[in-house]
Amino acid sequence: MIINVAYAIAIITTLLRNMSAPNNNDKAAVIPTDEGSNDSTKPGFYSTKQGDDFRWPPLESNPEVFAQYLHSIGLPTTFSIGEVFGFDEDLLAFIPQPVLGIIVCYERLIPKSQYREQDKGSPDNYDKVAWYMHQSGTLDNACGIIACIHAIMNCPLVTLDPSTTLGAYKQRVETFTPTERKTALQQDTAFQKAHKKHAARGQTAAVNSDQSKVKHHFIAYVLNNEGDLVELDGTKAGPVIIGKCDGDLLRGSIKEVKGKLERGEISESLSMMTFNLANE
Repeated sequence: MIINVAYAIAIITTLLRNMSAPNNNDKAAVIPTDEGSNDSTKPGFYSTKQGDDFRWPPLESNPEVFAQYLHSIGLPTTFSIGEVFGFDEDLLAFIPQPVLGIIVCYERLIPKSQYREQDKGSPDNYDKVAWYMHQSGTLDNACGIIACIHAIMNCPLVTLDPSTTLGAYKQRVETFTPTERKTALQQDTAFQKAHKKHAARGQTAAVNSDQSKVKHHFIAYVLNNEGDLVELDGTKAGPVIIGKCDGDLLRGSIKEVKGKLERGEISESLSMMTFNLANE
């Protein structure tokens, strides 16, 4: 197997986390110029004047860091982030069910120009998922939180409080285009504050001063209303519709990751997390 380690060893190796760093030169969209709340400490405040000056630091591929971050911005505590320690069935048995989303962090080995045509994504697929957003160069190292947003917003079980950072963002941009959602996120000062706080945790803090060390990228996998496995990567042209996976999001995602490995598109330096219901 690609990731074939004993459970105890896997726990130790997870201390060496992968970092995120996508690269996209998408141009910012024009969005409304009002600035939401007048209080920058409250959810929903964003600035069209200063937001683009913020440098989004990378996040460690660490389920604890991600769970704390997401709960702090409004994800209900009935949901959490777990970790896939390996692809063997005995290791998959440790994963809480049901799995509602998959978040993968990997090192890309080929440029987008070399992607297979079916893997480039398409704007024609926007309406085949409940939520999709693009990612810009300004959001270069925000791919981790964007992957989480993709997983959360495409989960019908999640209800967000609009008084929270995440809920206010969703309410404000729900009718926006994928490009406008990207621009709104990069200007959201409440999101920026939370992101900076949680990026300082774990090993991420060690590379924030040297962005050249960030070589990895986060994407998400979800199931759409038709039961299709969908890859959501904000640096692509749109969602990638993969196809049926017998309703098994976890194993369908693993199959896709193995395919990328076999084709030499990504390195074996990768990690996988789950978005799932929290253990009671």
